[in-house]
Amino acid sequence: MLNPQDCILYSGGAAGAEAYFGVVAERHGLQEVNYSFEGHQIERTRGVRVLTSEELALKDVSLTYVSRIMNRQYTRAPLFRKVLQSICWQVSNGHEVFVVGGILPDNTAKGGTGWGAEFAKICNKPLWIFDQEKNDWFRWDREAWVPDPAPQITARHFTATGTRFLEDNGKAAIEALFERSFNG
Repeated sequence: MLNPQDCILYSGGAAGAEAYFGVVAERHGLQEVNYSFEGHQIERTRGVRVLTSEELALKDVSLTYVSRIMNRQYTRAPLFRKVLQSICWQVSNGHEVFVVGGILPDNTAKGGTGWGAEFAKICNKPLWIFDQEKNDWFRWDREAWVPDPAPQITARHFTATGTRFLEDNGKAAIEALFERSFNG
């Protein structure tokens, strides 16, 4: 079992799942890094790491590529590009990734959260998603989502992201994940 004081949660501090992951991490004594950039509105201010334009550019990604992978069209607005770049920072720094949201029929994650999950797949990071609609955890096995009802955080550095529309079962899933991982 990990010592929570040795662990770092990498996230974005956005309203919903990211902010709640941060609240629970702080309650359990974990360190926290929330990637942001100038002009970005976030809810969680503990451990904020404001990325410079040069740092954001290091994680630049083709919106055409992202749209193709995600099977949807994305805006070309500069703010959206910066959000994608900051998500890449989050995922790059964690050794495993936990997401709260929903799984779509094409095996991508619903909403903007989807890019974090897809980038984790590209980086071959261990990846779990709590699907709020299905009310269960799933693990990506490199080809499909498979049920994994009781995942645990096993890496000292991990990423957590998810939907802005966090429901009660999503909150409960986050709470239980931390309880399993740090309180045995």
